[in-house]
Parts: sequence; structure tokens; C-alpha cells
Amino acid sequence: MRLYDTATRGLRELPAAPGPIRMYFCGPTVYQRIHIGNARPFVISMWLKRWLERSGYEVTLAENITDINDKIYAAAPGASAKLAADAAGWYVEDTGGLGLGRPDVEPRATESIPEIVAMIEQLVETGHAYPAEGDVYFRVASFPDYGKLSGRHGDEEATRNPSEEAEEAALKEDPRDFALWKSHKEGEDTWWDSPWGRGRPGWHIECSAMAEEHLGPAFEIHGGGLDLIFPHHENEVAQSRALGHEFARLWMHNGMLRLAGEKMSKSLGNIVSLREALDEWGRETLLVYFLGGHWRKPVDYSDEVLEQAAAQAESFRNVFRGESASGGDWGTFAAALDDDFNTPEALAAMHGWRDHDLLRRGLEVFGLDSLADVAEAPAELEELARARVEARNRKDFETSDRLRAEIEVAGWVVRDVEAEPGFQLVPKR
Repeated sequence: MRLYDTATRGLRELPAAPGPIRMYFCGPTVYQRIHIGNARPFVISMWLKRWLERSGYEVTLAENITDINDKIYAAAPGASAKLAADAAGWYVEDTGGLGLGRPDVEPRATESIPEIVAMIEQLVETGHAYPAEGDVYFRVASFPDYGKLSGRHGDEEATRNPSEEAEEAALKEDPRDFALWKSHKEGEDTWWDSPWGRGRPGWHIECSAMAEEHLGPAFEIHGGGLDLIFPHHENEVAQSRALGHEFARLWMHNGMLRLAGEKMSKSLGNIVSLREALDEWGRETLLVYFLGGHWRKPVDYSDEVLEQAAAQAESFRNVFRGESASGGDWGTFAAALDDDFNTPEALAAMHGWRDHDLLRRGLEVFGLDSLADVAEAPAELEELARARVEARNRKDFETSDRLRAEIEVAGWVVRDVEAEPGFQLVPKR
């Protein structure tokens, strides 16, 4: 299998199976319910884990939860710890609603303080970091390869650290330096003791420490959103490789979700929460939607696109409503996934299959084998749906809308079709 590597800007072969594949994907900073864009790296990592395991690899997936951060302090002054704990629970609940299982390890920054402090101590001892009035900063000049991951190597202006967290520029030796430890500030309700005084870790060191704690100093794949390449992942590389650790061997950066042409972002306010999307569209439609976009490419989120995904999910259900027919090539499907995990091509291959066993096998890779479970609607809902068709035919749209709502309250969705009896009843997923 080969994957595109952000670091080398090209496709790279994974070691042949069997063997271990250790993956670390950056999870969310938890201060509100995650949006549908935050769910994309979670979905990609869980799908990739499933496929690699089916290909004979022994996979360990670690996906962190950032529960120490300026955004959390700002969102809940004096109560950030409670908000972080609540929001971490919402994240697990909402991603659990996708039906893909959980990563093998989900470390939290608050549970990794000893490892973080120990790593900072090593960086200070080796001259790669320096204390400054209770803070500790990484000395970028000590790491000559800084900027290579993001393609900014040698450009001092481009490698100034635009951290999402405020940093004391006056304490830095170099504008490119970034905080590893931040002294406790008034109003921050959480802190930990350290050799540099009371405080808490910076954002970047958390992931280096958690990745190495659970996967070791070298691991095969590091993933996360495209927006994390700089400064977050660039800083992870600097911290770990400054200590002589190989760290990640291949980098996967997924494309962003766009709403009305703009990147979906909490800071921009143009977000749809994963919880809202699950409630409106159901897990199966959302997973088919994610399948339709190559992991490296941006994808648009709109009602029109989700309606198309819902129709695709329904077309798979229709296959299982009919007779199974031989045909279809698993090799084409597997080749698509082995070539840079091309889910759109795998999706296209499955749409040509009518063999129930083959199609169920393919859908199961993506947690969609539930589409094979075709349920019959209760007779009373069939009657409501027929009455709705009659109301629409006589242009009584008020009655039609009321009957649709009654059907949806009962847990079903009515879809208009040309074939008799003029409707399909599909369980809400």
C-alpha cells in the first residue's frame, strides 16, 4: 500500500504486511461540541485502521484530546476544567455516533503532564530550550531543519510562530521560538508544578509527548488536518527530532471541509456541529458523504451534497432489496484503497456491485454494512405515506407536510419516487 507523504511531497510505500503500523492523529481542542469538519480526521483514521488490519497489519491508533488550551480558559473563565471534561465527553459521544468504534488509545493532555515535563527538561538540558521568567521556549535556531515539513525552510519571516495561544514575545530570543511551558496566569483555574514554577504546557509539546508515550520515539504515520502543518506539526517535528527521535515517518494531512466556499472553522463561526449533522442526516449518509471526497482534497458541505449522499446510501439499500447477482471485482476495490486510500474510486466500484455478499464485505470496511439490513416499515406508516401522496396530488401541502412530520417522529423518512406507490420509507439512521 502507498500513501501520499506531506513531508516528501510524494507517494510512499508502507512496509509490507504483516507488521506493526503505529498511527497518531491529532484530535480536537475541547471547549464546545466538535463540528463536522473536526470529524473528518477521526473518520479517515478509523477507516484507514480498518483497511490496514484487513490487509494483515497490526495497527495501533492513538488519537489525542487537547484539554489544556487558552481557548478553553477563554470559553469558561474559572471553570475551564469542567468545560474540558464535559466537552471531551461530548466528543466521544458524538464521534461514537458514527459507529466506527474507538481508537486504541485516546490520551488527554491533563493525564500526560509528567511525560510532558520530562520532555521539556531534556530539551532544556540539551540546549534546545531555555527558561524565561517561568515560561520555557524552544530554541528554533538549534534545529537547522525547521520549516522543512511545511515548505518554509530558510524563510525566517514565514517561520515566525503564529501560535493559536498568546505568547510573550519579549521573553523570546528569536521570534520563531515557541512556548513549551507557560507560567500560570491570573484567572487560569488549572495549573501544575514544574521545575520552572507553577504553570501548564504549551499546545505543541503535548502531542510530541503523548505520541511518543504511546507509540514510541518512531512510528509510521502521523495525521491531522491540513491547517495543522504549521506551526503545530512543524513544532512537533522540531521538539522530537532535536532529541534525536525519528518521530513520524509519514505525514497525512487531510483537506478541509468548506461551508459556502470557506473553510469550516469555529473562529469564523461558520460551523455545523457533528451532533446536528447526525441528527439531521444520520450516520450512514454522513459516512457516504465522507467517502465521496479523497482524503487529501477539500470537500464542500451543503444540503445539496448531503442529499446526493443520502441518495447513494439508498441505492445501496435498494441492491439488498433485490436479488443477489454475481459479478464485481474485489481487486478493483482493493487497488483503489491501496493507491493512496482512494475512497471515491472504492465507492464507485461498490456502486457497480449486485452481489450481496461482496457488497456487504466492501461496505463493512467503512462501517456501512448496516445498509444491508433492509427493514420493512410498519403498516400504519405505509398508510400515512399513501395518504401523504394523495394529499400532494390534490396540492394539499399543509396535510402533506403534517403527515411527513408524523412519519419522521416515528423514526422513518419518506422519500418521493416515480415508481409505484410513489414513495419509499427509509428508517432514520
